[in-house]
Amino acid sequence: MATSASVQDMPVRGEHLVLDLVNTTFVRGGLRGQLVDVLRTPADLDAWIADHRGPLDLAEPCPAFDGPDGPAALAAFVELREVLRRLLRAAVSGTVPRAADVAAVNSAARACVDWIELPPSGEGPPLRRSSCDDPSTVLRARLARAAVELLTGPDRELLRACPAPGCVLFYLRSHPRRAWCSTGCGTRVRVARHSRRHSTDNR
Repeated sequence: MATSASVQDMPVRGEHLVLDLVNTTFVRGGLRGQLVDVLRTPADLDAWIADHRGPLDLAEPCPAFDGPDGPAALAAFVELREVLRRLLRAAVSGTVPRAADVAAVNSAARACVDWIELPPSGEGPPLRRSSCDDPSTVLRARLARAAVELLTGPDRELLRACPAPGCVLFYLRSHPRRAWCSTGCGTRVRVARHSRRHSTDNR
């Protein structure tokens, strides 16, 4: 069973919006570590959304899910997260994704449409409008469309699953020397290699 943690505890943050959602589950402690889930409560979801206000194109204040609709909203986000995780795994491994997962993302992407309008004065920042009022549906639609852009755009070629034993995170290999999701995973792998070599040399 996964343990809880805060957004700040995530070992990898600031990746593509979709990866930052999928990476809310991670393993703490390497190969024999413990699975951690950042999205365990509606308050956790509020914190994640606030931390991604920019990529989600949110104005102040951020929508909050600490009310009676919070558990349902959280469940919907977690369900989308697992669909996206399977799609990312398929993309990384070069396998055909499940038709149901493709359909789920497409359904979420078209569930709410956004557009911008001129303000009444004709001046100032644009006003963002949505075809639905439910904030959970709005945000999941934006996440789904971000996933479509990732999986059909040039960043797909940069998508990687961290090869460190026990790690379940994804990242974009934006630099040719980047081989791990984080320095922590790279350090663990190098230490393990050193230990194996040292053990072999002493036999």
